[in-house]
Amino acid sequence: MEPVYYTVQTINGDYAYLVSDSGVENQVAMFLLPDGTDIGSRLLWENFEWSMIE
Repeated sequence: MEPVYYTVQTINGDYAYLVSDSGVENQVAMFLLPDGTDIGSRLLWENFEWSMIE
């Protein structure tokens, strides 16, 4: 599986709304994302794991 880069657009309660660099929208439960994830955070989805970039 290839890595996918996302940017957090909004957070609504327990869910973050993300947009990939290719424009694909995604909704993810906050408990699955790295600690400190906030609006504008850059995330990497690779090997079924989330990690924060910078």
